Amino acid sequence: MNLVVLGAGAWGTALAMQACGRHDVSLWARDPAQRERMHRTLTNAKYLPGVALPSSLRWPDDIRAAQGADLVVVATPMQGLRQTLGLLAKETPVVWLCKGFEQGSGLLGHEVAAQVAPGLLGGVLSGPSFAQEVALNQPTALVVASLHDSVCERAKEAFHGPSLRIYTSPDPVGVEVGGAVKNVLAIATGLCDGLAEATGSSRGPGIGVPGLNARAALITRGLAEMTRLGVALGAKPATFMGLSGLGDLVLTATGALSRNRRVGLALATGQRLPQVLADLGHVAEGVHTAPVVWARAQNLGVDMPITEAVVQVLRGELTPEQGVARLMSREPRAEGLA
Repeated sequence: MNLVVLGAGAWGTALAMQACGRHDVSLWARDPAQRERMHRTLTNAKYLPGVALPSSLRWPDDIRAAQGADLVVVATPMQGLRQTLGLLAKETPVVWLCKGFEQGSGLLGHEVAAQVAPGLLGGVLSGPSFAQEVALNQPTALVVASLHDSVCERAKEAFHGPSLRIYTSPDPVGVEVGGAVKNVLAIATGLCDGLAEATGSSRGPGIGVPGLNARAALITRGLAEMTRLGVALGAKPATFMGLSGLGDLVLTATGALSRNRRVGLALATGQRLPQVLADLGHVAEGVHTAPVVWARAQNLGVDMPITEAVVQVLRGELTPEQGVARLMSREPRAEGLA
């Protein structure tokens, strides 16, 4: 296959590396200086330090290299998806990697694509994955979701291999909701874990220090929130028990490499959000996604108390301790999606 990856961040680079052994792969970087450094040193020092890139990678200097490709992979952040899709031919099969809702419009990736390029042969590639592990050939499973079987088959052919397993799904809505909301919930579990690591025996009126029990409750009830929103947007409930739902949530909420979890950990120590993001040095999508998720949930009449608490903590309206106390003070109800 002739495969073109647009975006040379950690995730785009890692997937380009995975496909290199079996296909002709071009990796396009928006920044010419970054592209030249990567080509010359065969490393992505900013996003994947210490990982050697394949010498067979091609380095186009023009995004038009995507024209005529067998598959194009858009590896930009969500805010770059609209512009990038607008530059591609409608007949070119495309999958995007970004997870989240577009700022301003509040749209998911498939909704952006429907506006920009109706009829586009598009889909989303998602699932529980840290780019660093994929770049090091550590076992990983992903899911590609599209309404077009041909897109799923192209993505499977491009990336399925000894260390990367590709599953398929006809539910891009569910896969995208899972990939977006799990980042918000990872901030919540980071807040919980950060409070657990702090000293002191009490973290609120009658509330002890949250521990592993609280983390398990957050993940479980967070999955229910995610599912409620997804179903309201037209997703299939079963999708959220798969790789892009439960799988991605568990990884991002508990993994040490999770940037969103690290945001929650830092906020729990009393650091201010601007400083947390500056120290992080990379995008934590959950910070931008949380208020958009909460807005769409309100418009749809979907109850998402954990997301609401995360938004209030990020805005400085609640301390992490107050956020946990508010969640624990909610009225009891029957377990389920309601």
